[in-house]
Amino acid sequence: MATLEEKNQLIGTPENQMATLEEKNQLITTLEYQMLTLEEKNQLVAALEYQMTTFEENSRSTPGPETQPSKRRKRKSMVWEHFTIETLSSDCRRAFCKQCRRSFAYSMGSKVSGTSHLKRHIAKGTCLAPLHNQGNRQTPGTPKMNGNSSMSDPPRRRYRSRDSASISSDLDHFRQKIARMMIMHDYPLHMVEHPGFVNFVKSLEPRYDKVSFNTVQGDCISGYLREKQNVMKFIECLPGRVCLTLNVWTSSQSSSYVFITGHFIDGDWKPQRRILNVVMEPYPNSDEALSHAVASCLSDWSLEGKLFSITFNYPVCEPGRENLRSLLCIKNPLIINGQLLFGNCSAHALSSFAKDVLWEGREIIKKVRYSVKYVKTTQSHEQKFRELKQQLQVPSEKGLSLDNQAQWNTTYQMLVAASELKEVFSCLDTFDPNYKEGPSMKDWKRVDIMCTYLKPLFDAANFLASRTGPTQNTFFHEVWKMHDLYHSITSHGDPFVVSLAKIMQEKMDKYLKDCILALAIVAVMDPRFKMKLIEFSFLRFYGEEAGKHVKIIDGGLHELFLEYVRLPHPLTSAYAEDGNFENNTRTEEISDNGLTDCDVYVETTSQNTKSELEQYLEESLLPRHQEMDVLKWWEENKLKYPTLSKMARDILTMQVSTAEPDTVFDTEIKELDSYRSSLRPETVGALVCAKDWLRYGSEASTEVSNALAEVKGLGS
Repeated sequence: MATLEEKNQLIGTPENQMATLEEKNQLITTLEYQMLTLEEKNQLVAALEYQMTTFEENSRSTPGPETQPSKRRKRKSMVWEHFTIETLSSDCRRAFCKQCRRSFAYSMGSKVSGTSHLKRHIAKGTCLAPLHNQGNRQTPGTPKMNGNSSMSDPPRRRYRSRDSASISSDLDHFRQKIARMMIMHDYPLHMVEHPGFVNFVKSLEPRYDKVSFNTVQGDCISGYLREKQNVMKFIECLPGRVCLTLNVWTSSQSSSYVFITGHFIDGDWKPQRRILNVVMEPYPNSDEALSHAVASCLSDWSLEGKLFSITFNYPVCEPGRENLRSLLCIKNPLIINGQLLFGNCSAHALSSFAKDVLWEGREIIKKVRYSVKYVKTTQSHEQKFRELKQQLQVPSEKGLSLDNQAQWNTTYQMLVAASELKEVFSCLDTFDPNYKEGPSMKDWKRVDIMCTYLKPLFDAANFLASRTGPTQNTFFHEVWKMHDLYHSITSHGDPFVVSLAKIMQEKMDKYLKDCILALAIVAVMDPRFKMKLIEFSFLRFYGEEAGKHVKIIDGGLHELFLEYVRLPHPLTSAYAEDGNFENNTRTEEISDNGLTDCDVYVETTSQNTKSELEQYLEESLLPRHQEMDVLKWWEENKLKYPTLSKMARDILTMQVSTAEPDTVFDTEIKELDSYRSSLRPETVGALVCAKDWLRYGSEASTEVSNALAEVKGLGS
């Protein structure tokens, strides 16, 4: 067996240098070569290549009379630091990875495959040898392993190819996905710096480099700005006006955040909502706080002239209300002098009423809460209570439960269940000597009075929490039921009841004074009620003076309709029926003859022709026994009532409540957590808005952005 040195000397002789490629192939495919180790084979092949290159260069430097200079150039690509070329037959050569010994096509006859596929094998990390050969000795020319058994840094030279660009694009896309995850699930942005998170992500994408808090914050804001462009396009195509709701959140830093949500009805007559801004107000109790936030939103989204109404959940003093009303009037001079300021959110108002009732009976409620806790916290007590209930044959099927004082409906439900079992509680002290200080019979009577006051509040709030879409058209009746009840309980001799009735009457009157016009005109837009519900409700309460109050509602309704009639024709893009460019173009073409404007003038000034509003009010009511989609009805009748349908669409956009269904019964204003409070206000706004937009992304991205995404997908 010849040594490696002897083999090299044998190959390096002049005779062997002049040998043909086929003879060399025979030489290295002998049994001795097959018995060599992998390291020796690599060295042998490298020596062959070197000798061949040297021989060719010498031949080019002294060409013979019958030979042509060789045009083969030296391989300079860094790929060959990781690959070797081996000849398998006279016309087939393949490239072998020095790490995993995987073979790749290199040449077949005169056709050369190039090196792009070899670069991808290195750059994309598909070579598995570093994972399987940890601790083994390295072959010459392979990248060294560091102390952590990972590949050392790759060469600093970068390939100017599409592969490097695609790798960078993949990593950018990966970072966008991480930012999206942070936004959607409210994860703290500092999580990207946690070692556990970094290790987990690297197990999914080995090329991932740890990013800092500032980097992911920038990625989140970039995502917010991208989504904002889609939402702006969406709002620009809206056919009607926008109604705003303001939710004020407190924070641990003595400042507040105003969450401004826009509500609108799209071209398909479907209600939509988007959080538009989160504005930090350092002095939330000032008279200008809310008006400043609204003005910022209108400027940011170019909504001047499109604002229809404002609803807020924060107690605002009268100067603050006047500022909002003035803003509404200035930005929309035609909308009945800013009278559609809805005032307090209905859910907030109901919670305020309920808190007043519970406060008046707080001492009694403490006794009831103690009694329920006594029964529910011990199994033996609950067993005795159940046995006593069976002996007394109390028919109640309600189960006792302790209340959550952050949600007033749980306290109401606790009182109702305990009141139905008051006979059992009254006898429990004789059956169980350990039970003491329970409510007296007088206390139980007052519990019944509190439940009487709380029930209409609970029904109205539950109505808001359980309904989807516009609820304003029937909420007028829910409010009026409370109004009738609270004014009917006046002759009771109990001071507790008299005091409670007085408080509730004053609060209900103030609430209706602030929003009766808005509630009433929304009810009129329901073809099952129209003005008849208003007339009936006012007649029951005001009696002979009902006509005066009905006239106020009717006058405001007609004034608003005339403002819509005076809108310029043809309609602007904001009032185009479906936000469709072709429809707008067609409208302009039709109006070119100048007669359309004349038709509108004739319709509005003719004394013999009734207006759309008068026709609508004089027609018979639709049956009330079935549920109906009011927006759908107006969409179907938009040709019959072209102007009135646009007014109805904007009116039905108004919101009686700013609260989400799961927060209708909350008794406290929401507070921003300490982590969000520590972020910059711009970051808080970006995270909150982007999360909301991504949740409604399928609708907010608009058909245009979806089409662009499809084009990009086809291009890739």
